[in-house]
Amino acid sequence: MSKVSEYIKESYVELTQKVTWPTWRELQSSAVLVLIAALIIAVIVLVMDQSIHFLLSQFYKSLA
Repeated sequence: MSKVSEYIKESYVELTQKVTWPTWRELQSSAVLVLIAALIIAVIVLVMDQSIHFLLSQFYKSLA
């Protein structure tokens, strides 16, 4: 049990004294960057999905 409490104490010290936390401005910039990247990836996946859907529907129409 002492190992667990020692681990918790060391973790607390590391999080409060050794970790460099971002400023509010840095956090906002990072959040915007992640949001833009996620939107770009979503658009790319949407375009790929629509393209494959179109190609497959054309293929199946040609078989009928």
